[in-house]
Parts: sequence; structure tokens; C-alpha cells
Amino acid sequence: MGQKKLTYKEAYLRLQEILHLVEDDEQDVDTLSGLIKEASSLLKVCNDKLFVADEEIKKALEELNK
Repeated sequence: MGQKKLTYKEAYLRLQEILHLVEDDEQDVDTLSGLIKEASSLLKVCNDKLFVADEEIKKALEELNK
């Protein structure tokens, strides 16, 4: 089964958790590697959502200016 689609806020909060874990300096290399991979995936989710929101805002502003 597919993974639940994360909201921007959920992805952002998980990124914050990962940041705190990485800053803790108590992660072994294997765990750290997994956290970095997860963070990369979460950053893509956030980036994609921001891109979509930006496009929607641009379209709305264009409609207002017609």
C-alpha cells in the first residue's frame, strides 16, 4: 500500500525532528544515513508543495489583473 500523502506542515515538522536528531551527535552512521535519505524525501515534498502554491498564487494574481 502507498504511503499517506504528507501535508507541508507534517513534512516540515518531521524535518525539524530529524534536524534535532542529527544535531544530537548520538546517531550511528547507519541511522544517520537513513535520516538524511528521509530528510531529502521530505524536502522534495515541501519543495513540490511550495512550487504548486506559487503557481496557484501567480494564476490568481493574473486573474485579478485582467
